[in-house]
Order: sequence, then C-alpha cells, then structure tokens
Amino acid sequence: MTDRPTPPGDDHPDQDQPQVPGSGHEGISPVPMQQDTGAPQSTEPPVLQVADDDHEFSVEKKLDLTQKSYSQSQLVRRRFFRHRGAMVSFAALVFVTVMAFSSIGSQIPGLELPGWWGKSYTAGALVENRGRPTLQLWPFSLGEHPFGQDNAGKDYFALTMRGTQRSLIVAFTVGIASTIIGTVIGAIAGYYRGWIESILMRITDLFIVIPALVLAAVFGKMANGGIWPLALLLSVIGWTGLARLVRGEVLSLREREFVAAAEAIGTNSSRIIFKHILPNTIGTIIVSATLAIAATILIESALSFLGWGVRAPDTSLGLLISTYQNSFKSRPWLFWWPGMIILIIALAVNFLGDGLRDAFDPRQNRSAD
Repeated sequence: MTDRPTPPGDDHPDQDQPQVPGSGHEGISPVPMQQDTGAPQSTEPPVLQVADDDHEFSVEKKLDLTQKSYSQSQLVRRRFFRHRGAMVSFAALVFVTVMAFSSIGSQIPGLELPGWWGKSYTAGALVENRGRPTLQLWPFSLGEHPFGQDNAGKDYFALTMRGTQRSLIVAFTVGIASTIIGTVIGAIAGYYRGWIESILMRITDLFIVIPALVLAAVFGKMANGGIWPLALLLSVIGWTGLARLVRGEVLSLREREFVAAAEAIGTNSSRIIFKHILPNTIGTIIVSATLAIAATILIESALSFLGWGVRAPDTSLGLLISTYQNSFKSRPWLFWWPGMIILIIALAVNFLGDGLRDAFDPRQNRSAD
C-alpha cells in the first residue's frame, strides 16, 4: 500500500492558518519542531507550562474573602487606637487627672473623694533644707515633700495637685459648655438660613473680632475668683469657631437625600437637626471640643497669672506660677512643677485632638482597615 503524496506547500499546514483566539493555535511557533518520525505522535494538544507559580492567576490570591467588615464606629476606634501619639497623650492625661483628684481628694459637690496623700495644701510647716524636693528617681522615693515646700512651709505637691484640679475643672467645663453653645448656634444657622442665619452669624463675628484675652479678662474680673462662674463666663467666648464649622457642615448636609426624605414625611425641624444632621458632624464637634480644652488651659493659666482668674486662698497652676515667679533663680522647682503640668496637659489634649481628627476623617487612607 503506497502513501498518498502530500500536496506542495502543505508540509506544515498550521503555519498558514490564521491564529484565531480560542482555536488552540495561538502559542504555536511558525518554526517547525524537530521530531522523531519513528516515534509515535501524540494527538493531545500541547500543555503550556508556567515556570513561576506566582504568575498563576488565582481569585483567592487576588481577593481576601475572609476579610472582616467593620462599622463606622469600629473603624474610628481602630484608627484612634493605632495613633501612637494619641495613645501616649491619652495615658498621660489620664495619669495627671487621676493623680490630681486621688492624691489630695476631691471636694466637688456630689463627688467628694478622700485622698491618699497625708498633707494638706493649706497647712504650713517648718521649712526643711530650704524647701528642696525630696523626690528621687533612682532608687525611687517620694520622701516627705516630693515637690518641695513653699515660703510658708506648705507641701508643694499638695498645692500643685490642688492647682491641677482647679485648672482641669475650668478647662473641661469650658470645653463642654462652649461645644454645646457652638453646636446649637451653628446647626440652627445652617439649617434655617435666611434672617436667622444672618443674625446668628453677625453675633458670632462680633465675638470673633474682639480679642479673646480681653473678653476673658473682663469675664474673669466679673467671676471674682470663683472657678464655676469663671468657667461659665469663659464658655461665652469659646464657641465661635465651632459654630462656623458646624454651620458649614449643616449647609452641606441639609441638601442630602435623607434630609429631603425626612422633610417629605413631615418630620419636625428639631428632630431633623438633632437626630439626622448633627450625628453626621460628630467628628468635627469632638475634635473642636478637645482643642477648646487645650486653649482654655492656657487662657485660665494666663488669667490667673495676671490676677484675674482663680484667687487666693484657692489656687491654680497659673496662680502658682505668678506667686513664685520671683523664685525662678533661687528655687526654680516652685516655678517648674506647675509649668511642666500645664505643658503636659496642653500637649496631651492637642495630640488627642490630632488622633481624633485622623480617626474621624473619612479621607484618611488606611489600607490596613
């Protein structure tokens, strides 16, 4: 039996065929392969071998199907806890606050607490070793007077803790009260607009153009040395910045679909403002509140230093610096201890504000979330 001759030009029929995608001929080289004509030929299509397994496409490798989803509040907490500066500042602020209120006790109405430090900030004693501090870091020891003694022999640790209490009370009261005032005024102005917005914003501008320290001095003089009147009066000048921020947020949110839907079903304005709009501005409000606390610490210290804040027989950190400013060269510890605590509180609250801003800002790029 004779073989039928192959037509001319048909030695390699696959070379002249178009390479149609999906036909199985895309990867065939036009160069003929040297094969053993005597060996049996396989009819199965060639299998492409991939040398590197990393280049193999895999849906499981591209998508992590086991990744857990988080709510908005959980994302905020995760971002805040990952902010190292905020965590260190939070620990420092908690330590200073607990130390101030637990050491000499608290006499706040409804929050009376006994103290573990045995000395009073009002009791004098014999000045020992020129009133030098007895605190030792290594080996650690508090001694009889860890922060030293003042001119009258009073324990300076107790005096400093009392001043820290007063300053923290004023700062947090002003921060909370001014936040409430600014939030309400800004929300009302942004939602109602018209003549209501014009009146509220002109009042806000009036408080802004007057220097804050001048207003604080006037209100401090009116408070007559009491911390609660001083805190409430200082709240009057601390709300203007937040009011403008909240107004801008509300102006944007009032045009959203969920507000239009709430208005369409007859929801009253107060419920729309406080239940639908303000919860979406909580990040701006919290960050502004922390910054207001830090600013109030410095303002209260400045007023007490000038004699318009807390007055004797009570004390505050600013009043301690003012009282013993002449002892800066002879006995510097009387100046440094209250100054260091003011610095710690102000920096801690500012770093907390930065951490909260990064946590609430949805534009932050956190791939690990």
